[in-house]
Amino acid sequence: MRIVVTGVAGAVGSRVAKALAVSDYFSVVGVDRVGTATEGLVGHHLGDLRALDLDEILEGADILVNLASAYGRNEFVDAARHDTRAAQLTLDAAARAGVGQVVLLSSAMVYGARAENPIPLTEHAPVRPSALAFAENKATIERLGNEWQAATGGLLTIVRPSTAVASGRSSWVAKSMQLAAGLGSDSDPPLQFLHLDDLAAAVELLVRTRQAGVYNVAPDGWVRAEEVRSLSGRAPRLPIPSAVADEIVRFSWNRGIAATPPGIMQYATEPWVVSNDRLRALGWEPSWSNVEAYVDSFDPRPWAMLNAKRRQQIALGGAGAGAAALLAVIRALSHRWRN
Repeated sequence: MRIVVTGVAGAVGSRVAKALAVSDYFSVVGVDRVGTATEGLVGHHLGDLRALDLDEILEGADILVNLASAYGRNEFVDAARHDTRAAQLTLDAAARAGVGQVVLLSSAMVYGARAENPIPLTEHAPVRPSALAFAENKATIERLGNEWQAATGGLLTIVRPSTAVASGRSSWVAKSMQLAAGLGSDSDPPLQFLHLDDLAAAVELLVRTRQAGVYNVAPDGWVRAEEVRSLSGRAPRLPIPSAVADEIVRFSWNRGIAATPPGIMQYATEPWVVSNDRLRALGWEPSWSNVEAYVDSFDPRPWAMLNAKRRQQIALGGAGAGAAALLAVIRALSHRWRN
């Protein structure tokens, strides 16, 4: 069976291709803008999906695993427009080639981050992305996939992972969430951290068993934001209102100061954790817990070396002055920005 994996040089794509190539039943062809050292590929096409001859690449393919994304390559480019166009061209070519199954990598962010969200969210929850271009783009690509399925009658598999991380290869979402958390917030939401090895294992299972439908991918349970901050060794969080933190993010993004996009603060402050029950019913089990995945992906800060009493002393001593100074800076930046 011939499988085409786009984004094969990426953190997820390389793992998925390697897992699939182990089986003699699959011949895996990779596509990416950059070269790859992934073992077991029978072919590799180098280039942008928007410019390649996709009809030639997908000729004779049984399954398309679309993992390609411009997110994370350059934080300030219009990755959403790039990904939407690439997905549309790839799905159109898959329809012409008669591909029997398409696997699309989406995100649990398509559910949106809201205070009223049930904990956890199941696949039956409506797709209502919050105002974040990444989440809205993933919802658009899911819609394109559904249109492909309606037109061809093929199998469509949509994979919705929580925040994916791994040592040295954390996702764009994970890095942005970490930056957003550093600004502080007045909330303590539940969070999930999915190891890339577990995400790849889930995709491999869904391909190997030819599953169709929507599947959340997440570790068991969740952790609180304060616990994550303690694990990372970050300094105490000042109680900055979420609206103020969001304004800082917007200012930094618009001025090119930081690669933390507008809208990410809602996902860093409101719940959007998901259930993995449907995937577990197929026999998938996470090898990494939330805490294990997080610790593997982020190096601890010097703050983690201090004992609890010393942390409390520093936090209480600096919180008042730090908050006042930070708010003054925020007001100044906001005033300049509006002017």
